[in-house]
Amino acid sequence: MATTPLDGDTAIVTGASSGIGEATAHALAADGATVVLAARRRDRLESIAADVTDARPGDAHVVPTDVTDEAAVESLVEAAVDEFGGLDVLVNNAGLGRGDSVEGLSTEQYRQMMAVNCDGMFYATRAALPHLRESGGNLVFVGSFAGQYPRPANPVYAATKWWTRGFAHSVEARHGDDGVAVTVVNPTEVRTEFGSEDGDAFEEAFDPGEATEPGEVADAIAFAARQTAPTTLSEIDVYRRDKFGHF
Repeated sequence: MATTPLDGDTAIVTGASSGIGEATAHALAADGATVVLAARRRDRLESIAADVTDARPGDAHVVPTDVTDEAAVESLVEAAVDEFGGLDVLVNNAGLGRGDSVEGLSTEQYRQMMAVNCDGMFYATRAALPHLRESGGNLVFVGSFAGQYPRPANPVYAATKWWTRGFAHSVEARHGDDGVAVTVVNPTEVRTEFGSEDGDAFEEAFDPGEATEPGEVADAIAFAARQTAPTTLSEIDVYRRDKFGHF
């Protein structure tokens, strides 16, 4: 039987209950990984895990997790390592977007977005790093074009994604010599539930073909996760071919 690139590997995907996270779970499982799905919605995770295991039995496991809860994130990583003997890939995907101006964003909304997009990635990275050093694993962050270019419509969300890139590359600089690979995947608009907190979700706002699909971003994440030492990919930008004509 032919092997696949991630046979024997264990991967954690945060924000796995929909969109990019859901598609990534399928992509990594198709590459042979045992996938640990983390998000708050247990029912959604269990449904996705069932879909994944229908295709590759035994390859998806559910650990409901709120990434803003430090103890819950530590328990997530511990559970994966205890159950499967190690950790080879962490996909820091969980994120929250609020599309408002600085003056229009409440303090509660600001703190919630910072907690998910920054604190959550910090907690997960901190918990996973010892195990990724041991395995020579891959740490993948889902960034955004909002972390590369000014976003007047949602400056605080953009700031969290600039933080993501700065944090990721600094972790890469610190731990590359330890054998940890770090990649930032930057999509533009993706047809997911993103945006539903403040209005229409992107999956409703864009028709097929008008924005990137979750599976396309998942393919980039899986490509990063397949890299083996000494090679890594620093950043992957995923965007429509006409994107730069819209600036």
